[in-house]
Amino acid sequence: MANENNAEMAQAGILIKGGRIVNADRSFDGDVYIEDGIIKQVGKNLIIPDGARTIEAAGKLIIPGGIDPHTNFEMPFMGTTAIDDFYQGTKAALAGGTTTIIDHCIPQKGESLVGAYEKWRGKADSKVCCDYSLHVAITWWSDQVAQEIETISREKGVNSFKMFMAYKDWLMVNDYEFIQACKKVKSQGALVLVHAENGEIIAENQAKLLAAGITGPEGHLQSRPEDVEQEATNRAIMLADQVNCPLCVVNVMGKSSADTITQARKEGKVVFGEALAAGVALEGTNCCSRDWRHAAGFMMSPPLKLDPSTPQYLMKCAANGDIQLIATDHCTFNTEQKEMGRNDFTQIPDGINGVEDRMSVVWEKGVQTGIMDPCRFVAVTSTTAAKIFNMYPQKGVIQAGSDADIVIWNPNATRVISKDTHHQAVDFNIFEGMECHGVPEMVLSRGKVVLEDGELHVTQGAGRYIARDVHAAEVYSRILIRDQIRQPYKILREGDEDARAGDAPIPSAGEPDIATKRGQRNLHASSFSLSGKQVDDHLQHRSSRQGTNPPGGRSNISLT
Repeated sequence: MANENNAEMAQAGILIKGGRIVNADRSFDGDVYIEDGIIKQVGKNLIIPDGARTIEAAGKLIIPGGIDPHTNFEMPFMGTTAIDDFYQGTKAALAGGTTTIIDHCIPQKGESLVGAYEKWRGKADSKVCCDYSLHVAITWWSDQVAQEIETISREKGVNSFKMFMAYKDWLMVNDYEFIQACKKVKSQGALVLVHAENGEIIAENQAKLLAAGITGPEGHLQSRPEDVEQEATNRAIMLADQVNCPLCVVNVMGKSSADTITQARKEGKVVFGEALAAGVALEGTNCCSRDWRHAAGFMMSPPLKLDPSTPQYLMKCAANGDIQLIATDHCTFNTEQKEMGRNDFTQIPDGINGVEDRMSVVWEKGVQTGIMDPCRFVAVTSTTAAKIFNMYPQKGVIQAGSDADIVIWNPNATRVISKDTHHQAVDFNIFEGMECHGVPEMVLSRGKVVLEDGELHVTQGAGRYIARDVHAAEVYSRILIRDQIRQPYKILREGDEDARAGDAPIPSAGEPDIATKRGQRNLHASSFSLSGKQVDDHLQHRSSRQGTNPPGGRSNISLT
């Protein structure tokens, strides 16, 4: 009945009038007409049916609903479960202007991937207030896992699989498993996500710190120095590239990791980077607070960095395109749950909030400071995620035919973030006291107004599961071409069985054969050799003779 009521409410036409429409590629003044949960018209002087509701948006921005590609609602973790479930989490998302989330289905080692997927769908479908999708984690490797990757990508609408290089003896995969999984995921046209930290070094550091009597949250920070993140980032990129598998590095927290991704992209590798709202707004001294609860509340992996210049650096990377996404890694635990690790920092469930505050925090730290323009804001909070995870143009853009996931954004309004007023279940907020310019004044989810005048009007279970096709163009357009051109070559040498008369000649020292696959000469490749030996020396040449006619042929004009 809840879904039926929601559908009925979405039937009525809505005209959003007089605002400035902001997409990732351009912004322009115009109106938006919505009907049956879909954007029907965009532009000026629209012809609107009678009975449509008109919403005035003069002086406001009309932007696509946010897409948070990294949440962990009601996730089992270290003997407890994240406090924000799929109802509370998606409700909070809508309050902040995010209309679609992609959560993580994380099987235990030895657990069926398909079974875990069904379990997560069972938890989410009846609770979600907004549309959602799932990544599926690969935490172990076997023939069964390989087969289930095929099943999930072909039948369950999942085109992204995550692996962890940290969390030893729990979620971590080794290099062999990582390579095999990359090969299989790539064969299905899907994307690999990676949490990049060196789990072996972390485990070593944790033991050393505990032995030295360091048990507080500062131990978490010290056990995961920036080099641990950068090394794993570089290794993951290298391994994925060796098997031509596209990769997205999530939770990019350090400058060196961002630089590693930037350099890899300059070299042409197909890799994407995801920063977090926490990472672009906060630094790691909070983990060194004398207030244990405060310090534990900021624990996340990889950790926030002590270098105070890191947040703005990451924001600039997002603004100039070196980082493509800004997500949250929303995974929250109350004070009582954090207390599990009071005497051992390795037992503190690490995770932070962000799904409700991401949009305002990114606007405040990016657009309000002049680092990022509104179009890029839309790109990093919505459009690029829609493209990478193959939901575009259903999601992530204001255009005819797209879902009516729309935010009317007031760039001049302000709000102060507080645990006392947020919609999340967690009793702590890492952005506590931050004043943000940029506020969602109205939010529409598939044409239904779910936030208006500061009041939420959500329906539990109203959200849909979004099945995502494989071979996203944003990810695979280069990969498929590289499969064709990244073929191994063999150098033919004297005495080789294949080096028979009539075959292509042996290339000069160290150079690959310049013949094409059809055996024809590649006229764009030089055949000149300083050695005097030419590539066509084995061919019989025709004798030459001096031409007797001038260029253009013999003239037929005679002088009399």
